[in-house]
Amino acid sequence: MYARTMPFRAVVFDFNGTLSDDEPILYAIYAEMFAELGRPLDERDYYRELAGHTEEEIFRRWTGRDDPELVADRIERYRARVFDGSTVDAEVRASVHYAAARGPVGIVSSAAREEIEPVIAAAGLGGVFQVIVSAEAVTRGKPDPEAYERAARLLGVPAAETLAFEDSEAGVASAKAAGMHVVALTRTLGAERLAAADELIEQIDLATIVRLLA
Repeated sequence: MYARTMPFRAVVFDFNGTLSDDEPILYAIYAEMFAELGRPLDERDYYRELAGHTEEEIFRRWTGRDDPELVADRIERYRARVFDGSTVDAEVRASVHYAAARGPVGIVSSAAREEIEPVIAAAGLGGVFQVIVSAEAVTRGKPDPEAYERAARLLGVPAAETLAFEDSEAGVASAKAAGMHVVALTRTLGAERLAAADELIEQIDLATIVRLLA
């Protein structure tokens, strides 16, 4: 845990596995698709090598190509399974609303905007986020800091005064390189792999947000 000499003025959240508890869903979709492509993927390899990266990078790493049609198919399969917003639980919803009442909040994700927006809308969070920096908004995905640096500029808050929530090594590296304080959720990859974060938690809850924004 870290000590602070100034309050956080903004909060940003990764999407997949952080705001949306959907990494098992994503794994199932990739496993289906890669099996169809003759390149089976087991759960261990997904979490060890692919989780947290952009769509293009995931397809490139596992199949050797990043065909836009494959990416579009993956997104459509995802949207069909999370349309009701149920992957964003009540504690996360309350936490986001609490943070938004105290300063700007944003999303920084390797996912496409077209899969983020329907989920947050269905979860009752439409219009709450001032900024969504999605995969198509940057040229270099996580672990490069570009996405988090862009979010800080758009929010108008210095990165050093911004709190980021992440669940992957690539995401933690990205936010840290941008100069943010990072809280990592251990439910996706475990504590050991996320040790570079400033603080580790199992999941986002209102009590954690209240403590961090006090």
